[in-house]
Amino acid sequence: MSTAPARTTPEAPGTLRAGLAHPVALLRWLWTAYMTPGRPGRATDQTELRWIYTAWLGAFLLKMLGSSWDVSWHFKWLRDDLAPPHLLNTVGTAVVVVLVLFHSYSGYGVDRRALRLMQVGIGTFLVAIPIDIVNHRINGLDITSWSPSHALLYLGTAIMLAGALRGWWLYAAPGRVRDLVSLGLWLFFVENVVFPNQHQEYGVLSLEAYQAGRTTAEPMLLDFAAAQGQTPAMFMLPVPSWVHPAWLICAGLLSLVVARKMVGLRWTATVIAVVYLGYRGVMWLALVAMGFPSSVLPVVLILGAVLIDVAVTHRVPGWAAGIAVTAAVYGLAFPLEAMGLLPPWNWWSALPVAVGFAVLWALVDLVGRSSWLARWRVADEPAVLAETATA
Repeated sequence: MSTAPARTTPEAPGTLRAGLAHPVALLRWLWTAYMTPGRPGRATDQTELRWIYTAWLGAFLLKMLGSSWDVSWHFKWLRDDLAPPHLLNTVGTAVVVVLVLFHSYSGYGVDRRALRLMQVGIGTFLVAIPIDIVNHRINGLDITSWSPSHALLYLGTAIMLAGALRGWWLYAAPGRVRDLVSLGLWLFFVENVVFPNQHQEYGVLSLEAYQAGRTTAEPMLLDFAAAQGQTPAMFMLPVPSWVHPAWLICAGLLSLVVARKMVGLRWTATVIAVVYLGYRGVMWLALVAMGFPSSVLPVVLILGAVLIDVAVTHRVPGWAAGIAVTAAVYGLAFPLEAMGLLPPWNWWSALPVAVGFAVLWALVDLVGRSSWLARWRVADEPAVLAETATA
């Protein structure tokens, strides 16, 4: 009785540079060595884990670059499904799809909950794409970041990032690399959360330029808006003035609170906010150099982030810290808005935003002390026991 020849694995590339220099050989090695069926919780060494989650960081970097360019693009040109920023974002999405398929087939680097989050997230994102295209076809000019179809895109991205954050945090060994990759993933999470506010941050300068007679929008965009019965103000600043501060604080700063508590480093929130604003500043320079509209930067994030780090370090209750942080952020925003360095803020929104943020922060504190979170921190991987029993 003849036996099938054993499958041999090609020799691994010695370094990352050697692998990238011979991409076909690298892909052949990766496919043969790692594309084998397995279940969530499959043993993954630290080197393999770093490669996998470095690919996640690269995918979301592409998505972030594409989406940042996309906002500025929409304040200059009419929407185009095949516009360069859309294509760049699509490349990042394609890498995410490949990674989710890899995790689903091989079981490397995830437990069942992390894998489920990745699958639900990319599924939501992919479903939202045709919905968004249909929405643009029906509504014509719809560049607002606040449309329901765009909300689905943000939601899908947040869910898949939650899966990546869980998988990395469960299986990465404690140390500097674990902290750095966690900070990178949280950076992308926070960027995705505050992304909708960029509409007002671009819109306030675009509207100002239009009213001063030096518009940054192409005539075809303005003509199309007029044909749709929309004034420049209607699509440049399409939401009430309370939305920007409410979302910045109750969504953006809240995500920094969660990041600080999960990562645990003393200045987690501050580092994420500084890197995010540094990235926005670099993109500002690059886009303006290419002739695209500019935006204001939400520098009030830094003050909020510093106060979050201080409050969590000194164990200030969330209900008190939420009110204090909101008051400080509104206080700094007042002169910045007067100088045109922020979109219009509704100052009467300060009280309800402070109460809302305090309640949300208190809920985060409550969850942090719950038995549910203790159970959540444990890997959900009974498949490991089954694989051990059959080995």
